[in-house]
Amino acid sequence: MKQSFRAKRLERQNRRLAQASKLNLVALMDIFTILVFFLMVNQSEVKVLQSNKDINLPQSTSEVLPTEKVMLTITANSLLVQGKAVWQGDWQAIIDNESLAVNDALSQELAYLASRGEALPEALVETGRALTILGDASTPYAVLRHIMTICAKTEYRDISLAVSATAKPNASGQGAL
Repeated sequence: MKQSFRAKRLERQNRRLAQASKLNLVALMDIFTILVFFLMVNQSEVKVLQSNKDINLPQSTSEVLPTEKVMLTITANSLLVQGKAVWQGDWQAIIDNESLAVNDALSQELAYLASRGEALPEALVETGRALTILGDASTPYAVLRHIMTICAKTEYRDISLAVSATAKPNASGQGAL
């Protein structure tokens, strides 16, 4: 018996639909390639330092991105090295040069961290080890200077101060966004 054109077309369509579908990987590979390149390019643009909620960093237009270093945090009434509380008390005692406890505590902790690290190469002995200070904007300058002096005495002389980045002012004096 001869089949009609309609019956033949339906039979061909049923055979074609019964086959397992093929996945087109070319488009999927293109999307993942673009995604990988996008993530690689944008991965290193933003550096976020671990910060304490109690600290309000000063504002600055710094262009230098932070690197991984020893983090020294100065809060309203304590001193933390790598997140570990080293000293707690009143900063006024430091300003008046009455407290030696902060000197001993900070010196011991920094010396311990230096002993755990590698020996300094001869070229870096003068500049010392790297350290980043996260200090509240309201920290008195005398306290900051005292702490930096202690750090310098314990091989940590490459000191960076952490700040919150703001937009640079453009020619009209307005911040660029």
